[in-house]
This record gives sequence, structure tokens and C-alpha cells, in this order.
Amino acid sequence: MSAREPDRAEQEEFAGRMVQVLNDACLGFMISIGHRTGLFDTMAGLAASTCADLARAAGLHERYVREWLGAMVVGGIVEYDPGPGTYRLPPEHAAALTRAAGPENLAGMMQYLALMGEVEEGLVECFRKGGGMPYSAYPRFQELQAEESGRVYDLALVDGIVPLAPGLPERLRAGIDALDLGTGQGRVVNLLARAFPASRFTGVDISETGIAAARAEAAALGLANAHFELADSAGLTGSYDLVTAFDVIHDLARPAETLAAVAGVLRPDGVFLMGDIAASSRLEENIGHPLGPALYTLSTFYCMTVSLGEGGAGLGTVWGEQTARRMLAEAGFGAVETAQVEGDVLNLYYIVRKDRAAA
Repeated sequence: MSAREPDRAEQEEFAGRMVQVLNDACLGFMISIGHRTGLFDTMAGLAASTCADLARAAGLHERYVREWLGAMVVGGIVEYDPGPGTYRLPPEHAAALTRAAGPENLAGMMQYLALMGEVEEGLVECFRKGGGMPYSAYPRFQELQAEESGRVYDLALVDGIVPLAPGLPERLRAGIDALDLGTGQGRVVNLLARAFPASRFTGVDISETGIAAARAEAAALGLANAHFELADSAGLTGSYDLVTAFDVIHDLARPAETLAAVAGVLRPDGVFLMGDIAASSRLEENIGHPLGPALYTLSTFYCMTVSLGEGGAGLGTVWGEQTARRMLAEAGFGAVETAQVEGDVLNLYYIVRKDRAAA
């Protein structure tokens, strides 16, 4: 029995879609350049300008700026007036491309494309041989994560995310002990320590460079209530009123052990505040997700692969809401509520308390 001949119209339609994918992928790289060089931020503050004027204002070489602008114009991102030869970034586009946009800025996310390109060779070998890759294979990942964290948490952590747990802001103002898992460069800890000086905050991570950066920032801010330790989150010790884990658990080699450890160090009236992938554990429920392809790609290039590289669970996108709830219950947690924060489309926030019987 022979395979059916392809439908010509459907074939051409799909080929057209692939051309669009290629163009959009290339635009993603160029948008990343625009973000890293500050070109979008510069354009947002200027009226329609020539390439020479824009390059001068941004402190960049005109020849490179001209080629970049070509991609932006044909990609429909920047407007061009061929008469005077001027370029303009519409304010409607700037609202999604500049640092001033805060959580709405999507240009920063495009930097992950270049990071993925750097590790593609290693990933192809993983497809062939199995296993994973170490964190050290991603030299800029913590830098990008710190920027991404700042994009959301600088605006929303204190006034938007912390209040998701009823009574938590009041307890933090009065003074409690808090722990942040996978703290990276310590942005969460330092923000909270600054906002709630009566409370004591500890951040743990397995990255020496991340912990060093976190300590340096805390020292520069004069935060005596922020402390950082090089530690594996699956081996937590101590006793805390609040434990936070933002975009961390699904990356871990031992997520089940970490959740059990959190339950072990959390005081009976404590809160576990966790932010993680806003998606389903079931593939069919992610069809139509606005960032579905990005989630599975980032998982393949990083989340799943670094976990497997440590001989771990490699959860990746298997860690959706259904898996999260099951694993939290298995770790001994009882009440689990979820919420989202305006402007943060990537994360679902879990407000978790211990099972009173287990406690």
C-alpha cells in the first residue's frame, strides 16, 4: 500500500509557514542584538532619525546599525521613510521591546536564542547518545536568568507576588526567617531583604559564580539581613517560616527530594511560595499555548538537559501543574492554591502550606 500523494495546496501552505519560521527566527536573533546594544531603548527616546544619528546616539558603528535596521524594517518592527532616510520605532512596538516596558519587554527573551545556538552541537550528541549537559556548558545562562528575574520581580515581587499568600507581607514586616532555593545571583533575596529589613533571608545555589555575585550585590546595598550559601537544595537544613523557589524546581536533578526537604525545614505555620511553568503536564492541553513552542524548546535546550546531565529526573515540560500538585502532595504538603501575576505569562505561582496531619 503506497503512501498518498501530498495535497499540493497544503504543501505550499506549509512551505510558506516554514519560510515565515525562518524569517521570524532570524528576526529573533536581530531583536536580541537590538536589546543587548540598547538600540531599541535609544530609538524609543528619539524622533525619526537617520542611521548616522541613531548610531551616534547609541555609541555604535554605523555600518552594523544600518544592516540591523534593514532587518528591522523588512521585518515590520521599525518604520522607514526613504525620502529623508529616517527610521522610527513606533511607541506601540517600543512597549514590547524596551527595558522601560518592564515585564512587557519581550526583547530580552530573544537572548536565549543565541544561548541555544552555542550548545546545539552538544545537544545533538545528547540526542544520539543520551545523557545531558552540565550547567558549565551555558556560560551566560545565569546572567540571562538574573535579567529575566529583574524584569518581573523588580516590579512585582514585593507588591504583587508576596501578597498572593494572605498575611505574608505582615509577617515579613514583623520579622521571619526566609529561604530562597536556586537563588542564582540573589535578586529575589536582595529585593526582599531591602523591602523587609526586620526579616532574615538566606539564598542557596550550587553555582559559585552566582553566589559570589549575590554576596557582592548584598554588600553593595548594605544588606545585613541577606545571607548566601553554596548548597544543594535537596539537602536543606534549618527551620524557616517562608521558602521560595522561582523557576527552579523543574530544572533540578532531584526535584522530589528537594520538595521533601522543603517540607522538612518549613515550620508548621510556614508558607512555600513557588513560581514555575504556567503550562499543563499533558501535551494535548498545551496545544494553542501562546508560548508552547518556546517552552518545549527551552526545556530541550536547557531545563531537561541540565537535569539529565546530573543524572537527574529531567522533568522539563513534564513538570506542569498536574505533576507539580502530585509531587507537592507526595512531599507532605496539603493546601495548594495557585495564582498568576499580571504581566508574567510564563509563571504560575503556588501558595503551599504543610499538611497539618503531617506537620
